[in-house]
Amino acid sequence: MSIKLHRTLLAACLNLWLAGVVPLFEARTFSAQEAPPQESGPFRRPDLVELVSLDPTIHLDIRYATSNNLVGRPVYTEARAFLQRPAAEAVVRAHRSLKKRGYGLLIFDGYRPWSVTKVFWEVTPPEKREFVANPAEGSKHNRGCAVDLSLYDLKTGHEVEMPSVYDEMSERAHPNYGDGTAEPRARRDLLRAAMEKEGFTVYLKEWWHFDYKSWKEYPILNLPFNQIKTASKH
Repeated sequence: MSIKLHRTLLAACLNLWLAGVVPLFEARTFSAQEAPPQESGPFRRPDLVELVSLDPTIHLDIRYATSNNLVGRPVYTEARAFLQRPAAEAVVRAHRSLKKRGYGLLIFDGYRPWSVTKVFWEVTPPEKREFVANPAEGSKHNRGCAVDLSLYDLKTGHEVEMPSVYDEMSERAHPNYGDGTAEPRARRDLLRAAMEKEGFTVYLKEWWHFDYKSWKEYPILNLPFNQIKTASKH
């Protein structure tokens, strides 16, 4: 199935699912049966920080605030990216280390409310669910410890070519995919090396998805962006 057709089908499924429901899922409320999974602590106190507040030269392309995403419509009310502070500071270090190679970081997504993870699961066909998190377990994005990102060219400011596009549900998305042309693979591997140096691990189905080492220390969250209170601490 082509990526375009797959996204069209997902969008159609989502439109059916949305009948009579508020369309911006980030603001949607859930019944007790639809609440995030209960976990036993102790957990660290969440400290979500906005990435661009730490370094405004990080670029954003928050696809889930647009219709250019796997569900074909916005699921965020704001184009913003947050991470728990240690993860955010590690992303900034990776971003600055890449500058000497002529690149900067382009962020697609960071902290993701649990309600959005639930939507992704429900609209994704079962055979493609290896690419999305099970809401019954929660996502590392829900903990503020996962980031989806790529590179942009410092000279042009434009996103660079990688072996696949973001959120492509195919083997080209795998970080060890060996076909295609050499230059996009080299950039993908450069991104991975920079992120791994700062304590991130790549998800083995998606070259763009990185989990921070301390993700187990944080709880699953379902806060919409407009309820996140942050203060930059340099």
